Amino acid sequence: MHEAMLYEQLPDKRVRCRLCAHHCTIADGHKGLCQVRENREGTLYTLVYGRTISQAVDPIEKKPLYHFHPGSLSYSIATPGCNFRCAWCQNWEISQMPRERHLIGGHPAAPGQIVADARRRSCRSIAYTYTEPTIFFEYAADTAHLTREAGLANVFVSNGYMTDEALEIAKDWLDAANIDLKAFRDDTYRKHIGAHLQPVLDSLQKMKQLGIWLEVTTLIIPGINDDPAELKELAEFLVSQLGTDTPWHVSRFFPSYQMNQAPPTPVKTLHLAEEIGRVAGLRHIYLGNVAEETNTLCPGCHRLLIRRVGFGVIENRIQADGTCPDCAASIAGVGMAG
Repeated sequence: MHEAMLYEQLPDKRVRCRLCAHHCTIADGHKGLCQVRENREGTLYTLVYGRTISQAVDPIEKKPLYHFHPGSLSYSIATPGCNFRCAWCQNWEISQMPRERHLIGGHPAAPGQIVADARRRSCRSIAYTYTEPTIFFEYAADTAHLTREAGLANVFVSNGYMTDEALEIAKDWLDAANIDLKAFRDDTYRKHIGAHLQPVLDSLQKMKQLGIWLEVTTLIIPGINDDPAELKELAEFLVSQLGTDTPWHVSRFFPSYQMNQAPPTPVKTLHLAEEIGRVAGLRHIYLGNVAEETNTLCPGCHRLLIRRVGFGVIENRIQADGTCPDCAASIAGVGMAG
């Protein structure tokens, strides 16, 4: 039991959670929509503090983050739970565990243990990932402060549904984020996810304003979010609000969870999305879940800078000052030098 952050007490022992954009009002003895924050006699508690359901050492490219210390390792942790219920969730066994199994699994791991293990395993960062890090915000925050003290970076892989209040707290320790922009239609968010689009867009703009390094992922799903007009609007939003150097990861869908009968995304659809993004003005677009190299090219002279096979960096030609060795163009990102 650990008292939650970001909530207010209401009459009749009710509370209102201010952590994510659902703004749940929770009666005494009940949980929020995420099922991992519980009101007990007017005090809101997080039920997942220090409860890791997954710990692993991953390449940072697996997050995916391609412009944040490329080629480095990231110590990845998660607790059970999520504030979304995506019909195609790839990690539904742990993200939906509290909702579907009424169970909060995992094992105890104190923030200090996480950081010590990350350092022992030569990681450059700690990633809060696999499920939604917003719902274990208190645990992430305490870990992140120690991470910074140890000289490591902090990364969120998130659905972007946190409040401005949460981001104002996180700005002191959050270095980078990959945000899933799952669609560009509010109807899709309401029907398939149980949320709304606008709070995600607001979070993206807020993170950009706060100076957090941002990359965006869109899982392209046939018949859900693959309409070229929608992809064009999404790409234009990225250009106009986040900038042309924002990396956009367009990933291939494979059947999962409640959509296990749906067809995989044709690779040609990803290439179409890539072309739409380039026409819109995005300079760095990467295909995910495909058997192709995902290389970083210079936006100036278009020569190869970083060659990747799978999640591994095979070659990195970026100079120590973050520029292309051939044309001296500046390459956007953090810790990009080879």
